[in-house]
Amino acid sequence: MREIAVDLGKKTYPIYIGIGILDTIGTLFCHHKISKKLVLITDETVKNLYAEKVIKILEDSNFLITEIVVPVGENSKSLEIVDSVFERIINARIDRESSIVALGGGVIGDLSGFIAATYMRGISYVQIPTTLLAQTDSSVGGKVGINHRLGKNLIGAFYQPKFVIIDAEVLKTLDQRDLISGLGEVIKYGLIGDKNFFKKVSDNFDDLLNKSNLSLYEEIIDHCCRIKAKIVAEDEKESGLRKILNFGHTIGHALEAATNYEYYRHGEAVILGMIAINWLSYELNLLSQNEFNQINAFFDMFPNLNIPAEIFLKDILEKTYFDKKFTNNKICLILLKEIGETIILENFEERNLMYAINYLLKERQQ
Repeated sequence: MREIAVDLGKKTYPIYIGIGILDTIGTLFCHHKISKKLVLITDETVKNLYAEKVIKILEDSNFLITEIVVPVGENSKSLEIVDSVFERIINARIDRESSIVALGGGVIGDLSGFIAATYMRGISYVQIPTTLLAQTDSSVGGKVGINHRLGKNLIGAFYQPKFVIIDAEVLKTLDQRDLISGLGEVIKYGLIGDKNFFKKVSDNFDDLLNKSNLSLYEEIIDHCCRIKAKIVAEDEKESGLRKILNFGHTIGHALEAATNYEYYRHGEAVILGMIAINWLSYELNLLSQNEFNQINAFFDMFPNLNIPAEIFLKDILEKTYFDKKFTNNKICLILLKEIGETIILENFEERNLMYAINYLLKERQQ
C-alpha cells in the first residue's frame, strides 16, 4: 500500500493507494481513531457495488453506520439534497464527534464534504473515491461544495478530510464514460506540469481504456495525487499556483451548466474545455503547432465527445460569467506555453474566449 502525505501543517492527512485495500478500511479507521458513529453517504450505483462490503467491514470493527443513498449524477449536488441529508442525520442523532464517510465518485465526495464542513460547524470526514476522476483529482485537496442552477460549485468551502483511501480495484466496475471522464482529469496533469507523464498516458491509452493493467492505474493515480498534493500544500485555497488545476475548467463548467448538468460527465466537459484552450494557446502564439497537433491527436482518441445542436455560443459564454473563477469582472484562464508548462492570464479578453468557444462549436457540435 502506497502512502502520500498532503502537507498542510496541523491539517496534514494521508492518502492511501493500492489494489484491494478496501479490505483494510476497518484497521485504518481504528488507526486514525475515527468516531464509532458514522454516516456513510453513497449513490444508488455504488450502493449496489461496494456499500454492503464497506458497511460489513466497518461494522465488524464495531462502527455504527447510518447509510444515506442519494440519486446518481450531478443533480445530487443541490440544496434540496443537502436539506434531505441534514434531516436524516439530525434524526439519527449524529453529533459533532461523529464522522461522514464519502463512498462514491466526485459528486458524492463534494456533497459529503460539504455536509461535513457545515453540519454543527464542521465534523470530520473520510473520502473513499470509487471513480478514476475522484481518485486522481476531486477527493484530494479539500474542495467541497454543491451547485446552483446558475453555476457549478458556487456554494462550498475548503475543508480537508481525515484521510483518503483509494483502491484501484474498484475501477474494474467503472463504465467507459466514467473512465473517459477520469482520463480527462488524468491527462490534465501531464498538460499542466509533466510532459513525460503526458507521453506515458498517451502511449498506454488503449490499455487504460480496456482496464487491462490495474498496476498501471495504481501508478498513474499515485502520480496524479503526488502532483496535486504538492500544489495543494503550496496553495491550499487557490490564491496562486493551484489555479493551474483549473485548466480547461472554465469552458467545461459552462458546458455542464448550459446543459443543466444532465448531458456530460464532469471530465467529458473538461476535455472539451481543454480542446478549446489548446487551440486558443496555439492561436495566441503561446503553443507550437507541433505540440498543438500532438494534443489534438490525443483528444481525438476519446470517442463521442460532442456538443448538442441546441447549445449556442451565448449559452456557453453566459455561464462562464457565473464561474467561481470570474472575479472583479475579469476572467482568469490557464493557457499552455508547451506540454507541461502553463501561463495564468488573470484579465482575459472576452473576444478571445468567444473565439475559443466558436472553435469548439465548429469542431465538436453535432
